[in-house]
Amino acid sequence: MARRALVTGATGFVGGRLAGALADRGWAVQCLVRDRARAQGLAHRGFELHEADVLDADALRGAGDGVEIAYYLIHAMGRGARGEFEERERQSARNFAEMAEREGIARVVYLGGLGDRPGSAHLRSRHRTAEILSELGPPLTYFRAGMIVGAGSESYRTLRYLVQRLPAMIGPAWLKTPTQAIAIDDVIAYLVAAPDVPASAGREVQIAGPDVLSYGEMLDLMADALGVRRRPRVPVPLITPWLSSHWIGLVTPVDAGVARPLVEGLSTPTTVTDSSGAELFDIHPMPFMDALRRALDEDHDLPASAR
Repeated sequence: MARRALVTGATGFVGGRLAGALADRGWAVQCLVRDRARAQGLAHRGFELHEADVLDADALRGAGDGVEIAYYLIHAMGRGARGEFEERERQSARNFAEMAEREGIARVVYLGGLGDRPGSAHLRSRHRTAEILSELGPPLTYFRAGMIVGAGSESYRTLRYLVQRLPAMIGPAWLKTPTQAIAIDDVIAYLVAAPDVPASAGREVQIAGPDVLSYGEMLDLMADALGVRRRPRVPVPLITPWLSSHWIGLVTPVDAGVARPLVEGLSTPTTVTDSSGAELFDIHPMPFMDALRRALDEDHDLPASAR
């Protein structure tokens, strides 16, 4: 009998890829979705669907029946007023953790963000989510990643469109912040491997590619990958996250409501400070340029509406 996994956020960038990768490894995958009608693509791919909003504890009953491992990939990206979205995220995590504990799920896996003492509300909320899942639910594997590079990633799309659409750009202070991006394929490899790495239960696992780069350097490498001239930057160190997010919203297809929490997080260095968790896995993440080239190749295969 196939091992059974529950995947939340399966209509999203990471969750959809994860569900497919688990199925390829022989897992029976059930996807937790808010609206069955809007998730028919998952049903057509052969996944079972459990319709529930994680804010509704009663609707979650039965979602964990027979499940060995549950992946919690839900994050509101700071939508709504600050206190509002933080409380929604806390309640969602509480409901999910209590369901997982009650229904005998052996392990929960959560993907959060890198960054110690972040100034960003959305990064702080993601870390609090991990604390709640750990306190109230089964043993937690808490993966932490910085920018995820892949076709469909909002961070990657922001880099790409800034380079493609601007001959020059303003240079906010956050362009100097160091980060350690990771390819989506490597993220999926870690997530899929977690059930078979018992030592990863009950601990934090920081994951990243080998390159520590500033956001400005990543813009330059994106230009190189696209085969265009590196864009000059005009230093404007005092530009606020609010202005930066609206600038990104005007120049790129990324919604300003998504851009703002992304930009707020850019002031926090997101590099690995403890590699011991990742060392439990036999995974060797690819360099940033390889991740970029793979994402660009995949972009060319996507319909225009999905780019």
